[in-house]
Amino acid sequence: MISREQLKPLFLVPFITIIDQITKHIVVLRIEPIYAGGEIIEVIGDFLRIIHARNPGIAFSIGRDLPDPFRGILFTAVPLLVLAALLAYYLHTKDLPLLYRYAVAGILGGGAGNLIDRLFRPDGVVDFIDVRFYGLLGMERWPTFNVADACVVMAGILLFVAMLRDEFRGKGSEQDKEKIDREV
Repeated sequence: MISREQLKPLFLVPFITIIDQITKHIVVLRIEPIYAGGEIIEVIGDFLRIIHARNPGIAFSIGRDLPDPFRGILFTAVPLLVLAALLAYYLHTKDLPLLYRYAVAGILGGGAGNLIDRLFRPDGVVDFIDVRFYGLLGMERWPTFNVADACVVMAGILLFVAMLRDEFRGKGSEQDKEKIDREV
């Protein structure tokens, strides 16, 4: 069974989800969607702006042109299954390092925030953070995103870097050796 200490990072899930939904709610109430002539609020000049965009697809608007029923099922069922699998992994892996647990909880919270939009906002996920990208990777602006997206990306990067760090330090291989020894 997982200890209370190992469960503590899960506080991030409702925290991120609530912050994400509050920020989206404020945007929906105060700013008309950009496609309907909504305003652009400059926060840091042209570098960081707040707009109201809707994304019926997934990251980078992938799949936005799929038929509505198919898109709705696909972009709701798949994230739900991924979130369920991540939560099951979190709960059933006793030796998962605490930093990994925080990262997984961040991914779960962000995923839950966007899943709520997919279930209850027929126009798509609310995106509002608009950042200038200065032509890097051929883009003048990064695709508009939200708090949930930022949490998923940052937590994913944290998890990846932590796993690389542990592998380079040899912790990954030591843990694998200990597991093999216990199983034999």
